[in-house]
Order: sequence, then C-alpha cells, then structure tokens
Amino acid sequence: MSNHVYKLIEIVGSSPDGIEPAIRNAIAKAGETVHNLKWFEVNETRGHIEDGKIAHFQVTLKVGFTVDA
Repeated sequence: MSNHVYKLIEIVGSSPDGIEPAIRNAIAKAGETVHNLKWFEVNETRGHIEDGKIAHFQVTLKVGFTVDA
C-alpha cells in the first residue's frame, strides 16, 4: 500500500441549468489542466439574478488531486 499526498485547489463553476451542472462544468474544466483529480467538496452555493429571475447558479468547490511522486 502506498502513501498519497494531496493538494487542494478552489474553483467556481456556474451554469444556468442548476447546481449539479455547475459542479460538472467546474470539474470538467479543471480536469483539462489538472490531472489526478480524486475528490471534491462543495463549500458555497450562490446565484446570479437578472430581471428578478435566476440567471446562473454558482458553486464554489475545493478539489483534491494527488501530487506526482
């Protein structure tokens, strides 16, 4: 069994379609430049309102990934 070292980054995803798509968008984009993504935790949820209606959902995530040995 090997030991793992993790690093955390904080990212914000958004979507007009809801919280889950905002999370998926953030993880997908982070995965384009950060490898070894292993887990995430949702820290904040908020939204953007235009003309009295929800325009975008915004989700702040901490994302953990393993550090290369």
